[in-house]
Order: sequence, then C-alpha cells, then structure tokens
Amino acid sequence: MLATISRAATRRPLTVILVWLLMLLIGFGLGTGVFSRLVDSVPDVPGTESDRAAAYLDRVDKSGESITAVVAGTSVSDPGLRSQVERAVADLRTVSGIADVPDPYTTHGLTSGDGKALVIPVTLKGDMKFKDEKKAVDTAAERIRQVDAPEVHVSGGLLLGQQMSGRAQEDVQRAELISLPVVLALLLVVFGGLRAAGLPLLIAISGVAGAFLALFAFSQFTDISVYAIQVTTMLGLGLAVDYALLMVVRFREERRHTDDVIEAVHRTVAGAGRTVLFSGLTVAVSLTGLLVFPSPFLRSMGLAVAAVVVVDMLAAVTLLPALLARFGARIAPARDPRADAGSKAGSRFGLKSGADPDNEGRLFARLARFAARRPLVILATLVPALLVLALPVAGMKISIGDAKQLPSNTEARQLYDTVDAHFPPGTGVSPVTVVVRPGAAPDTVARIRALSDTTDSRTLPGGATLVHLQPTGSVDGKAATDLVERVRQVRGNEPVEVTGVAARLVDFREMLAERAPWAAATVLLGIFALLFAFTGSVLIPLRTIATTLLSLGAALGAVVWVFQDGHLAGALGAEGLGSLSLTAPPLIIAIAFGLAMDYELFILARMRETWLRTGDAQEAVITGLRRSGRVVSCAALLLAIVFGAFMTGGFSPILQIGLGLTLAVLIDATVVRMLLVPATMALLGRRAWWAPGAMRRAHDRFGVSEEAPPQPQLTSV
Repeated sequence: MLATISRAATRRPLTVILVWLLMLLIGFGLGTGVFSRLVDSVPDVPGTESDRAAAYLDRVDKSGESITAVVAGTSVSDPGLRSQVERAVADLRTVSGIADVPDPYTTHGLTSGDGKALVIPVTLKGDMKFKDEKKAVDTAAERIRQVDAPEVHVSGGLLLGQQMSGRAQEDVQRAELISLPVVLALLLVVFGGLRAAGLPLLIAISGVAGAFLALFAFSQFTDISVYAIQVTTMLGLGLAVDYALLMVVRFREERRHTDDVIEAVHRTVAGAGRTVLFSGLTVAVSLTGLLVFPSPFLRSMGLAVAAVVVVDMLAAVTLLPALLARFGARIAPARDPRADAGSKAGSRFGLKSGADPDNEGRLFARLARFAARRPLVILATLVPALLVLALPVAGMKISIGDAKQLPSNTEARQLYDTVDAHFPPGTGVSPVTVVVRPGAAPDTVARIRALSDTTDSRTLPGGATLVHLQPTGSVDGKAATDLVERVRQVRGNEPVEVTGVAARLVDFREMLAERAPWAAATVLLGIFALLFAFTGSVLIPLRTIATTLLSLGAALGAVVWVFQDGHLAGALGAEGLGSLSLTAPPLIIAIAFGLAMDYELFILARMRETWLRTGDAQEAVITGLRRSGRVVSCAALLLAIVFGAFMTGGFSPILQIGLGLTLAVLIDATVVRMLLVPATMALLGRRAWWAPGAMRRAHDRFGVSEEAPPQPQLTSV
C-alpha cells in the first residue's frame, strides 16, 4: 500500500499538492463553520437522572437561566448609588426575555452584612431561543455596567460559559503565537535550512484544516465541545512536527546514499512511512477509548483528536512525499560528521546525521549500552521513582469548576472574589435542584427540605414540586455533591429526581467509573493488536504498555500535586483548587498515551530493522536507539514547547492540560524511552521478539512486513 502511495505521489506531485491545497481552502472555509456549532456543556451525560430532570424542567418550567451582578467598593446605602441601582432594576424588568429582577434593597440576603456590596440576580424566561437569550443577557449586562460604582461585575449562567470559553480560546491563541516562532527556529537548527524546516508547519496547517472539516461534518450528527478546537490545534501542530521530522530526517539520510530524489522518497515512505502509518493508527486507537463514554464532551474530544491524527498521518504519507519529489532536490542530504569539525558536536547531540555508524548518535548509543549493561539497576531505580511521582493520582478528585479557575483579572473571577469577601459561604452558588413528581408521599418535600438550612420550593405546572437546596461551599464541592447523595438516599422509591451542577458532576463521575474499564480494555487491546502487527512480538506490546503507564502516571501525579494540592501552583500563576477540572485527566491520559506510543514506534521501527537484518537482540537495542534517539529527542523537545506554551495563560484547565502533556512527553522521551526501554529490551534479550507459534503464523500471514532477511525463529524461551 505504501509503495503504491509513494509511486502515486512521485508520479503526479503537483496533482497531490493541488488536492491538498483544495482541502486546505475547504477546511478553513467550510470547516470553520464548526465554530458556530460548538457547545460548552462539558458535564452533560445523556440519559442520566440529572439530564432527564433538566429536560423535564425545560418543558414545564417557564423560568430560565440567570446571571448575577455584584456592586461593591462603596457603601450600598449611599442615596446616589441606591437611586442608580433602582433605576437599573426598573429598566431590566422591561427588557424582553427577562422574567424577574428582585430589588436588592428590599429582598433579604442580597445586600452584604458589612453594607459594602449588593447582588442583583437576573432571571431569564425559559422558553427562548438561544439568540434571543443571548441578546437578553447582553442587554442586561450592558445596563448593569452603567451603574457608577468602584466595582461592578456581571457573570454567571450563559455569561460565565462565554467568559470561560473566551478565556480558553485566548490562552490557546497566545500559546500558538508563542510556540510557532520557537518551533520554526528550532526546526531551522535541526534541519539547517528553511525549506526542510517549513515542511512540518505546512503539514500541521493541512492537518488542522482537515480536522476542522471533519469536525464540521461530525457536528451535523453530534455535539462538539468548544475544547475540541483547542485540543485539535494543539495536537495537530505537535503530531505534524513529529511525523514530518521523522520523514524528512529519513529522506536526508536516504539522499546521502543516492542522488535520485524519487528513489530517496520511495525508500523514505517504505521505511519511515510505515512507522508514521502505524503511529497514526496507534494514536487514533488510543483515542477510541473516549468514544466508549456517552458524554458528548468526551466523544467530541475523541473525534477531534482522531480526526487530526488521521489527517496528519495522511498528509505525512501523501502530501509530504509529493513535496519532497517536487522540491527535495533543494534539501541538502544529511552531512557526514567527518566532513567538518563543526559537525562533530551535532553528531554527539543528535542534530545532524552522519555516515559513519561508529559516530552517528553516539550519545544515544552510550545510553543504550549503559542501560543494557545494568538493566536491573535501571529498573530498581526508575520504576519506584516513577511510582512515587504517580502516588498523588490515588487521591485525585475532579470537579466541573467555577470562576475560581479563571485568572484574577477576569470579570467572572472578580465577581466570585467580591461575593466571597462580602457574603456568607454559599451565596450565589447554584442550588441542588430537586423535582418531586406528582404521586410522591405527602411528607416527601418536607423530608427533602430538612436536608438543608436554606431552601425554597414552588409548584410547577402539572403538579410537580420544585425544591432548591442551597449547599455550602462551591457549586460542585464536597458539600454540594454530598447533598445530592443524601437526597437520593432519602427519597427511597418516591418519584424524585435531582439535577443541577452538583448532580451532573455526581452522574458524570458514576459514568466514568462504569465505563472506564471498558474504555481501558478497548484501548489496550487495540494497542496490543497494532504493536503485535508492527513487531510480530507478544512481549514487546506488554512491555510497552507497562512502561507507558508509568510515565503517564508520573505526569498525572505531578498535575494533581500542583493544581489539586497547590504545591508550586503559584509559580504557574494558578492556585490549588482542591480538585482537577474534569476536562483535564481524560485528555491528558488519552493524548499522552497516544504520544508515548508515537515515540515507542519510532524506536521500535529502528530496532526491528536491525533485528531483522542481524538477528542480534543486543545490537538491535543499541543500533535502534542510536538511529532513532535524535528524532525522538527533537520531536519531544518541539512538542514540549508546543504544550509548554499552553502554560503561559491563566485558565486553570488549560494550564493543567499543558503541564500534564509537557511532563508526559519529557518523561516518556527521556527516562522511559532512553533508559527503561533499552533496559527492559536487554533484560528480555531474544525473548523480546518471541510469539507463540499460532500467533507468529498469523502475523506472517496477516501482519505488515517489509523486505528483509528472515527473522530468527525462537522455539522456546
């Protein structure tokens, strides 16, 4: 298949380039239509109790969402301020789409005990279209901000979602502006020329455009999370750099052995192209676990990342060969390290390829020999260290989060801090909403109201009763989620349903616990099958999965230690929140696992080539790492820069994802791939390439292989 692809790309390179250019135009034209279809309802899980109750309320309850304003910084009893607030309240009551605006001066609990702040809640009608609701919210917010006071902040409801999504997009855009120039500069250093350095960025742009188009198609059938776009651009750039780096480095090596550019392209696709193909499939399979969950957020993440992976992979094995066929003659072959004195350092650190196998990648060869000679020492040192780093994962908590996730200079966070400073705990926190259906026992409402000190209730059309229980603490903190659990215990068999933010979080956690084993099984079995097809070994896939889980656990443990427990969070412009955003752990796990497989395949491909050629297990380990180490190191460095740039913002979920992926890439590409992999491979020896007879015969018949000397047969271990 790859031979056919490479021949097609080299015979008609301009046609292939024009096809991708057309896709690029459509992707950034039609595909960007997905931006108007994005949703930010992260914790919603169709079919759960909270979802059913919310859908019922949408049908029967005429009251809608609400936003909140806080006025502070001066005495609220000031006559001038009171006059302004009362006029604003009167004006708001006339706005189309607004159902209720209580007077904070005559409504209990809306003015602070210290007399320096007041809250204006604005309730919207519940039967509006989205554009009408948005217009009402924008009109209300604009009118409230006209109040002349030292502090006037408006957020909550639809506004909070807009403010959090907007901040997330700002952070992603800032990260891209920072990372792209740095990545390009490093690519220039690695390749030594603008043409070769520009190819990874061109592949990245093509990948993102194709992913936008795929997401637009997906949005016709399912919800797409606003975070999908951010992850798509983040990963699209990183994977494109990985794949293009692997292909271009291999092309320059092949050009060192032949003056025929087309032949060099064919050899490149046959060697590195196979690795890219399996790597892309492996990363995509790593994301299929997200499709097991019924959550639209997780599914859209899986679809988004799988789309960009597949497009990047296709661009690397079609567009890149066409570009190399057309312009590859202008890309200099890899230099012999003996050609000049300056190339000696490049060979040592892996930035330049050499012709002499004794000099090429000497640093990585030394690492491989060191690990191969002391495998037990390496394992006894590194495995416990990684397990210690992973320990905080045992206490990991997830939450939907509130305005506290935002930087202190954002309006939503300022409202949160002002209310927290002037009002009792729980003020402004979304209540736990309980729907008591007709037919419930007469004392059901009373028993439920007894669970909270602050409650209210009203009768809905159709005879149901709506009960609001005000929790203490945050909107989805332990007090709120415990309150949800107590309601579900107290109701017994009565027709009672619980919804609200805290209830949605409880249902989301239960969904994760129920589906996580199935997701893990799907991913691990898929990865095992692909790695077996790639290597023909049973033990290598098992060893790969084990070492990858170690690096992933260490990275996630560090994220918990920083953002949940608060250690060193201030250095990143964040603070300990007591939990992680529920968006972070699934994305860190899925993406980091896929990227780890990416690097593993880069190394295994070179090891397998040597094993097939020589049958020497130790030589396969040393030569494999020597010839792949610089590609893995450069790819990891570039990807770490891309992910690290996401830590320059202030939105906690993006910071968490950025730190988790940066650490996962660095730990995996250094400690795991450069030390644990050669140590474990050396410990296994020839047995690393073993498979039972039936599986070996199946691999010989159905597995993917290339022209190579026969592989030594192992009859026993």
